[in-house]
Amino acid sequence: MRRLLPKTAFALSLFAGTALAAAAPVPPAAATAQVTAERIGDGIAAFLPPGMTAYPHSLALLRTPEAEGTLPADWQIRPRFDRHVGKTRVTVAVPQGADLYGTGEVTGPLRRNGESITLWNTDNFEYAKDGGKQLYQSHPWVLGVRPDGSAFGVLFDSTWRATLATGSDIVFESSGPAMPVIVIDRASPQAVLEGLATLTGTMPLPPRWALGYQQSRWSYTPDTRVLQIADEFRKRRIPADVIWMDIDYMDGFRVFTFDPKTFPDPKRLNRELHARGFHSVWMIDPGVKIDPGYKVYDSGTVQDVWVRDAQGHDYHGTVWPGAVVFPDFTRPQTRQWWSALYKDFMAQGADGVWNDMNEPSVFNVEGQTMPDDNRHRGGGELAPGPHLEYHNVYGMLMVRATREGIQAANPDKRPFVLTRSNFLGGQRYAATWTGDNASTWDDLKLSIPMSINLGLSGQPFSGPDIGGFSGVATPQLWANWIAVGAFYPFSRGHTIKAPQQKEPWAFGPAVEKTARIAIERRYRLLPYLYTLFRESSVDGLPVMRPVFFADPRDPHLRAEQQAFLLGSDLLVVPAFAQHPALPQGIWRTVSLVDGDRADPLQATLKVRGGAIVPLGRIVQDTNEDSLKPLTLLVSLDAHGQAQGRLYEDAGDGYGYRRGEYRLTTYRAERQGDTVKVGIAGREGHWPAAARPVVVQLVTDAGVVTAHGMDGNVTLHLPRTH
Repeated sequence: MRRLLPKTAFALSLFAGTALAAAAPVPPAAATAQVTAERIGDGIAAFLPPGMTAYPHSLALLRTPEAEGTLPADWQIRPRFDRHVGKTRVTVAVPQGADLYGTGEVTGPLRRNGESITLWNTDNFEYAKDGGKQLYQSHPWVLGVRPDGSAFGVLFDSTWRATLATGSDIVFESSGPAMPVIVIDRASPQAVLEGLATLTGTMPLPPRWALGYQQSRWSYTPDTRVLQIADEFRKRRIPADVIWMDIDYMDGFRVFTFDPKTFPDPKRLNRELHARGFHSVWMIDPGVKIDPGYKVYDSGTVQDVWVRDAQGHDYHGTVWPGAVVFPDFTRPQTRQWWSALYKDFMAQGADGVWNDMNEPSVFNVEGQTMPDDNRHRGGGELAPGPHLEYHNVYGMLMVRATREGIQAANPDKRPFVLTRSNFLGGQRYAATWTGDNASTWDDLKLSIPMSINLGLSGQPFSGPDIGGFSGVATPQLWANWIAVGAFYPFSRGHTIKAPQQKEPWAFGPAVEKTARIAIERRYRLLPYLYTLFRESSVDGLPVMRPVFFADPRDPHLRAEQQAFLLGSDLLVVPAFAQHPALPQGIWRTVSLVDGDRADPLQATLKVRGGAIVPLGRIVQDTNEDSLKPLTLLVSLDAHGQAQGRLYEDAGDGYGYRRGEYRLTTYRAERQGDTVKVGIAGREGHWPAAARPVVVQLVTDAGVVTAHGMDGNVTLHLPRTH
């Protein structure tokens, strides 16, 4: 087995692509050179354009691919490379009848056939620019599903500004040099996504508290207001785990500082939040205020960390603090400097960090970002290059440094980082949300295909601002949004600095009741959700999935973008869904919370026949043990059988890497007029103490309930005449 790229081969040709050293002149023979195609994994092929002799360093991939042999002669999906009019174009013919998905974070339909987007991370308030076809993140990736349910994926490994069109051909046109293309071709879309995960990595297992409901605003200030919000949640018995701090907590928007008047003692505030069962997440932007005497600016200047302009001077832009400089995260020294800043910050008791404005956003300039010819100096495996090359990965490099800093500051805790800007593979470092949406029905409905396609592009931990960031939300809109938003992987209410409040109780008692029921449903599902997140951290499959995953061969499911799956066993149908296409087979409607079936705004939840879904009791935050008792929701298939899994660990820390977890497989089987529910297998070294369990068997006639001890419960079915 040989490597496609020796570690020392950094300057190969004009076609060297992302993050490569300055290109050497192309020899005349390159014009007639052939595409290099080699197998790099099970059903995975790498294609190098003419003139590229080895795979260059990639920021999207975990590691440089290694060749494992030649491609089979019948390999169908093959890219065509062209270079013309200062552009690099790659064309991939779409198989007849294939449906296309992925393409990352953009507005529009779930099914991406006939769409065209721009891959250039952009601060796009209310998705107004280009109709949302150019947003905060770039994922040069397309997933295709053929009529027979087999699937393929195409990864264009380039960070440069590009367009991606998905018509009868997939056309990727870049402003940079030619790039490698990776094609995955497997038996199902799930198998393709597992292949993508082997290439770009998976989401690290987050702390369990990050799966709870979260409340944010621009901004909760002063610190007494933060505690008022926390107290209201507890007083009103609405479960919640996190309060977020937007930019107004800072001293003059200087990052890594606290306003001495409104947040004079952040350590005390965090201590008070923790006492109430809350965690805190604090915003940190990349723009550093130009202010001699300000520690962060002074230390960065001494260490020469700033991005430079085309003339070699520190680049100055304007953001919230006024005039700022930006760290050059392509430099290892800069990332180390940035990471070290988190030591004192996290010592104040912060639990998570929110990196915003990191496209990077720059005010009052054309394009709302740095000039294309700004200079990034690189280092290590990253070569010097213009901002045009590194713009799309600026946010990803930032959150990489942020995550490393938080890990160093709190080595015994799992970091939680949220980012607005990212790139393909950035799920390794941060969760994401879909940016500055608006309080409109259109944005509510768009949020579902946006989140699903992020999952189909390798990012499973995402969601929109529930209720809409900007604008005025009507009570009806907000209630509908929280009723479905409780089931996004990332579930956070957030709003702009405006008179309207958008907390669950802000719209009156009726909406508050709807919100409470919806959030309580999420908390009952936390054992199942945590199990899904663990699975995603292992195999890369999304938490929130398209309905067609239930049967990739069913053409009627391919365009469904109102209903969605959580994992493989739970179907979510929003109340506002109009004639949704739902999978065939056994799907039984279930109730999780008193009143959820009576509230017309709640999403309908259906459990798959053949599934066992683990549930907890209603708790107010994830610090409470929700598995006293554990509930197993059982829905038998046509053969009278069902199976499901429950993952448990400490909820934080890294003991699970040493086997300190428990993954239990439950199995149910009907035997005449009884159903026996037991344990089919266990994995991990987490102690298995005896505990009570409630089994709820969902049948077409109703629910049969039995109580017993974990691993040994028998239900007696009522006799029918």
